[in-house]
Amino acid sequence: MPYRFTPRQLLPIFLLLAFSSGSAQNRIDPAGIEIVRDSFGVPHIFAKTDAEVAYGLAWAEAEDDFNSMQEVILPAKNLMARVQGKKGAAGDYAFALFRCMEVTEEKWSTFSPAFLKLIEGYVQGLNEYARKHPSEILHKKIFPVTTKEYIAASVFALTIFNGADQALFRIFNNSEWEAPELDKKGSNSAAVNASKTTTGESYLLINAHQPNTGPQAFYEAHLCSEEGLNITGGLLAGGPCILHGVNAYLGWAHTVNYCDRMDEYQLQMNPAKPNQYYFDGQWLDLEVKTITLKIKGIPLNVKRKIYWSKYGATMKNKQGFFSIRLGANMRIGVLDQWYQMNKARNFTEFYAALSRQELSMFNIMYADRYDTIFYINNALMPVRDSASRFTWKKTLPGNTSRTLWTEFRNIRELPQYTNPKSGFLFNTNHSSFLATAATDNLKARDFPRTDGWEQYHLNRSVRFLELFPQNEKLSYETFKKIKFDIQLPAKMQYTYRLDSMFLLNESEYPELAPLITRFKQWDYRGDVSSKGAAIFVLTYEYLKKKLQGQPPRLITRSEAVEAFTYVNDYMKVYFGRTDLALGEIQKLVRGEQDWPLAGFPDLLSPQWTEPYKNGELKSVGGDGLIIFARFAKEGLPRIESINMYGASAKPWSPHFSDQVQPYLQQKTKRMSLDKAEVYRMAEKIYHPL
Repeated sequence: MPYRFTPRQLLPIFLLLAFSSGSAQNRIDPAGIEIVRDSFGVPHIFAKTDAEVAYGLAWAEAEDDFNSMQEVILPAKNLMARVQGKKGAAGDYAFALFRCMEVTEEKWSTFSPAFLKLIEGYVQGLNEYARKHPSEILHKKIFPVTTKEYIAASVFALTIFNGADQALFRIFNNSEWEAPELDKKGSNSAAVNASKTTTGESYLLINAHQPNTGPQAFYEAHLCSEEGLNITGGLLAGGPCILHGVNAYLGWAHTVNYCDRMDEYQLQMNPAKPNQYYFDGQWLDLEVKTITLKIKGIPLNVKRKIYWSKYGATMKNKQGFFSIRLGANMRIGVLDQWYQMNKARNFTEFYAALSRQELSMFNIMYADRYDTIFYINNALMPVRDSASRFTWKKTLPGNTSRTLWTEFRNIRELPQYTNPKSGFLFNTNHSSFLATAATDNLKARDFPRTDGWEQYHLNRSVRFLELFPQNEKLSYETFKKIKFDIQLPAKMQYTYRLDSMFLLNESEYPELAPLITRFKQWDYRGDVSSKGAAIFVLTYEYLKKKLQGQPPRLITRSEAVEAFTYVNDYMKVYFGRTDLALGEIQKLVRGEQDWPLAGFPDLLSPQWTEPYKNGELKSVGGDGLIIFARFAKEGLPRIESINMYGASAKPWSPHFSDQVQPYLQQKTKRMSLDKAEVYRMAEKIYHPL
C-alpha cells in the first residue's frame, strides 16, 4: 500500500518548490560558497562558478539591505502600490505602460547561456534568503521571484533611469520639456595614462554621485570565482554583478549623460473614433489595455487604461494622447552586457562587450594595466531624420513616419576617445567635447545635431581643469586631492548667476549688511567652517525653487535682495543668529547620529540636501562610493575606496556607519583582489546557509 502524506507533511515540500528558481540539476549548494567579510563589513564572495558567486552576492546584499532589493522587484509583481501606497501606484502603472514584461518574454532567447546560469544563481540566492527570513519580507506575494520577473524589473529600472519618469510627469502635468537641473546632481570619473603619472601607473577614478540610501545607492562587493571572475566595485540594489569597478586587468566608471535618447509625440486623434490616431494618411487603432492597481489604504481596486501606438507607450491628458519612445524598453540584455564587462581581460574584449549596445545610457570611463585609457558618451542614440526641420527636444508630431525612428547609431558613431595625446580623460556629466586637453577634444560639428550631445561645462569640469597639471606629471596624491576638492572655480557655472548678490551695497540694506559682507568675502569654498558657504547653500535652495524651469540667466538685483532676506529670516527663525558656519546647518545623518558636513551641489566633492530638523539640512545624496585604482604592467591593481556610510543599512550593524569618519577626513580603505590577502585580513567567514 503506497504511503500517503498529510497536507501538513507536504507543506515544507511545497514551500521548497515554490521558492525554487531553476531545475533540480541547477540547484546550487550554498556550502560551496564562502562570504568573507572584511573589517568594514564589505562582502568578498568566493566560489567555483560565477553562478555560485551570484548566489552568495544575493545573500550577502540581502543581509545588508533586503528592503532595497525588494523595492526593485515590486513593480514586476504589480506590488508597488500595495506596499508603498499612492506613491507606488505610478510605478506599477509605468511598468505595465512600458511593457517591461512583454519585451522580456519576447527577447529572452537573446541571453548568453553563461549569463542565464548567473542570473538563475542570483535569483536562487535571493529566494532562499527570503524563505529563511520571512519576517523581513515586505509583502507576502513578492516571493518567490522568477528570473523573468527579475529581468523585467531591470528593464523597468533602466527605462526610468533614462528619464521616462520625467516624460510621464510632463505629460501628466501637460508641461513642455525642460533642461535637466544639471548643477544639482552629478558624478565624476577620470582616467590617466601611465606616461602622465609620477608613479608610472595608469589611474582611474570611479565616483558616481547617487542617493545615499535606497535602491539607487551603491553597494560595494568583491566577486571571485574559478571561472575567471575577480572584480570589486559598486552595484545598485539587485545587481547580480558589478556595474562599475575594477578587475585584475581593467576598470571602468559610469557617469549619467544627458544626450537626447528619448522623444515625445502628440498624436492626431480621430474626432469620430476616440481611440484612433492618424499616421501616414490612415487612421490606426491604439492598442488599449486595462490594468488593475490595488493601493494600500484604499479598499477598492483602481482600474486604469494604458495605451500603445506605433511610437510606443502612450498616455492621455486634457490635451490629448502623447507617446514616448526610447531604446531602454526595447532591449533586455543590459545585465548580460555588464557581466561580460566584468569578465573582460583587455580593451578588445571590453569594447566587444560595449558593442552589444544593450546599455542604453551612461558615460563610460576606462583604464587598464596595458596603459589604455578610453572614454565614450554611450547611448542607444536614435537615427533621426536629419533633413527634417523638427525640433527633436520638443514635443513632436505623432502622425508621420518621418518622426518615427527605428534604428540606433552604431557604437563607432558615438563620441569617444582612446589614448589622447594629452594622457588624460575625464567626465563630470559635462560635454564629451570638453573631455581632455583643448587640442585633443572632439568637435561637436562632426556629430549630428539631432543627437543632442551635451555642449556645456559645469563647475566640476571647470574646476577639474583648473587643478589638473596638464603640462607636468600627475602624482597619485594630487589625483586624490582633485577628487576631494571643495572649491568652486574662479567663475561659477551655475544655471542662475549670482553676480548681483556680490554687487549689492550693504550700506543700503542695514538689516542685511552682515550677510552681504560675509557673502562678498566668501572664498567659494565649501568647508564646514565657512560662513559664506552657509549663506550660499540656503540661497541655492531658495533660488532653485523660485527659478526652476526658467532659462539660464543672471539673477536680478531685486532677486538678490529677496535671497538675502530669505537667508536672514531663515537663520534668525531657526538659529536666532546669522553668523552661522556651514557645518552648523548642514549635516551628514546616519541613524540617530549626525556630523557637520562640508560640500554643496556641483563641487567635485558634492552634497545635495533636504530638510532635517530645526532648520538643519541633511545630505540625501553626494559622493556615495568612491574608488581609486592604479594599474601597473605587472601584478594586481592597487585599489582604495570609501563609502559615505558603511556596508550595512541595518542600524544595529557595526558597519552601519563605520565609514563616516574616514569619509569626513577624506581617507580611504584598501581593497584587494588577492584571495589570500582577503582571507588573511577577514573579520568573518561563513556560508550563505
